[in-house]
Amino acid sequence: MIEQITDLPAGVLGFRARGQVTAADYENVLVPDVEAAFAMNPKLRLMYHCGEDFTGFDAKAAWDDAKLGMRHFSGWEKVALVTDVGWLRVAARAMRFAIPAEFRLFANAEYEQAREWLLAP
Repeated sequence: MIEQITDLPAGVLGFRARGQVTAADYENVLVPDVEAAFAMNPKLRLMYHCGEDFTGFDAKAAWDDAKLGMRHFSGWEKVALVTDVGWLRVAARAMRFAIPAEFRLFANAEYEQAREWLLAP
């Protein structure tokens, strides 16, 4: 399941992944919110939080994530991934070069620091 983090200002999107994330989660929550935000802002900042209750992505959700990132390839200004999930941290470090934005990886205990980093000019 994906839910939007709602206490962020315009131009900053946040999503929290819980349990198993499916393609329906992307299609019904994340994609419409991202597309609406890009309709109002040419550049966006993104926080993606996969907390302790996150169990993974199904294959179609992972593909939808990649397609969404590519569709707005140059539109991301800053991206913060907040997670303690080992395999996700390793994958993020390995793919960091492909993210066309400032990218930082934070632990769950650093959630507030991630938020502050995204909000900083």
